[in-house]
Amino acid sequence: MKVASEWNAGDMGCGELVMLLARKMQELEAEEVLCLTATDAGAKEDLPAWCGMTGNELIQAAHPQYWIKRKKG
Repeated sequence: MKVASEWNAGDMGCGELVMLLARKMQELEAEEVLCLTATDAGAKEDLPAWCGMTGNELIQAAHPQYWIKRKKG
């Protein structure tokens, strides 16, 4: 899979993480992939839930790395 951008969010908690993640995803073109590193234990549940709510696709998850594809249009 081709990754358009990478971001290491470290141990950032859910609230701040998803707000900044939304901004990072807006910087991508439709269907581009972001490789996110998030070490916070809550990311395992928070990131799939965020993707489900926003329409972005969680392509792969292997904590602490997550590959998220920006939604179409």
